[in-house]
Amino acid sequence: MREVFQQELAEVQDRLVAIASLVAESIANATSAFNDSDVSLAETVIEDDARIDAAAAELDELAITILARQQPVAKDLRIVVSALRISASLERMGDMATHIAQLARYRFPEKVVPKTLRPTFSEMGALDVAVANKLVELLRTEDVRIAEEIRNEDDKIDALHLSVFDKVLGETWKGAAADTVDATLASRYHERFADHAVSIAKKVQYLATGDWIPADV
Repeated sequence: MREVFQQELAEVQDRLVAIASLVAESIANATSAFNDSDVSLAETVIEDDARIDAAAAELDELAITILARQQPVAKDLRIVVSALRISASLERMGDMATHIAQLARYRFPEKVVPKTLRPTFSEMGALDVAVANKLVELLRTEDVRIAEEIRNEDDKIDALHLSVFDKVLGETWKGAAADTVDATLASRYHERFADHAVSIAKKVQYLATGDWIPADV
């Protein structure tokens, strides 16, 4: 019975890695669609969000079945409950990628943000892609050093997020109202994407070490 339970826990981990891989693909495509005004790629991201939602729902069903049948305790219980919470965060990360792609679709054939902000969003997108890829590796290996790397990348994204607000609220800002809204929303989506990754990283770190990292965002 214990061997079956361990196999089920391994399947939970495999499914988390698979969902994280879908999310990593989604944010990579979303940032490319956003930066290049690629409406076809944007549509792909929007359509593929259903795959992430379905995979997360299936994982949740598996975790609930494990809870009901195996009635795990102590660390095993924390693993299954954490999987449910991680699944929810991954689903939200997929939503953030979709929102970024939707902005690209809405503004096509124009680019979403003015030229002065494009390097900032290019850097922010690249960091989000890096965070997503690190998250896949973290869930696969449970290497807590990767969790710290994700937190460091998140700090860079937060700084860029603040710089966007400084820009659009500054006296030299020449963008129209729609530009201001688009830039603010896009920056927030990028920032929240990374925040969810940090939340997942903290849960993995806690499961691996028993030490909880307090929230600082």
